[in-house]
Amino acid sequence: MLGRVLEDVRVNDRLTIPAAELSWRFSRSGGPGGQGVNTTDSRVELSWDLLGSDLLPATLKERAVERLGARLVSGVLTITASEHRSQLRNREAAAARLGNLVASAIAAPPRARRATRPTKGSVERRITAKKQRAETKRNRRNYPTD
Repeated sequence: MLGRVLEDVRVNDRLTIPAAELSWRFSRSGGPGGQGVNTTDSRVELSWDLLGSDLLPATLKERAVERLGARLVSGVLTITASEHRSQLRNREAAAARLGNLVASAIAAPPRARRATRPTKGSVERRITAKKQRAETKRNRRNYPTD
């Protein structure tokens, strides 16, 4: 069963994926479900056409495609949720997962680490600890006595 559900997916404070760009698909889920397990379409697939969307600027779209490359099929990102027994909770889980995934994909790269030197005190403490450890091991040696 293919369908559209009217709810936007919030990615972050400034970005929300409109419901018109989302495609929902429901099917029967494996796992627990009691008597209704074979009659309820509780498994949810949420798809968003990342490449076809005009929502993201070109730089963010390139970053997202680079980071999500293995998960994209023809430019479409698909999220599957079947961990809950109800379709509603699976829909909420899929939407939250899509939002988190897109947010992490478009996030700015971390700042490059600036190389620093260890402080004089930390070098001295390290050398002192090494000498103490060597002394401890030296004292364990069994010297033959004549």
